[in-house]
Amino acid sequence: MNPDRLLFTAETPLNCSIRVTVAYWNTITQIKHPIMAGQEEAVQATLTQPDEIRCSRSDPNVYLFYKLQQEKRWLCAIIRQLNGEGFLITTYPTDAIKEGEAIWQK
Repeated sequence: MNPDRLLFTAETPLNCSIRVTVAYWNTITQIKHPIMAGQEEAVQATLTQPDEIRCSRSDPNVYLFYKLQQEKRWLCAIIRQLNGEGFLITTYPTDAIKEGEAIWQK
């Protein structure tokens, strides 16, 4: 499989299209957060239909998307957005929503 091939795109409620390549998904699932292997659909759902979006406290172009998976367990997908386009920085399960300004809620 071509590592530069697009694995998926997701249109967010922020009118920003997120592109994820096979190579970058492999980096996330093999190095950063192996627990996310096989969770492509859950990540897409988090990006397209989040429960909440927060702006990073340290970078105004970084957003944290949260989707409740089960009681007190969320999936977090972190993106960087510039000029209506963006990319996935990382994604992981979490038991807490990080501080930062909530800019969108379901």
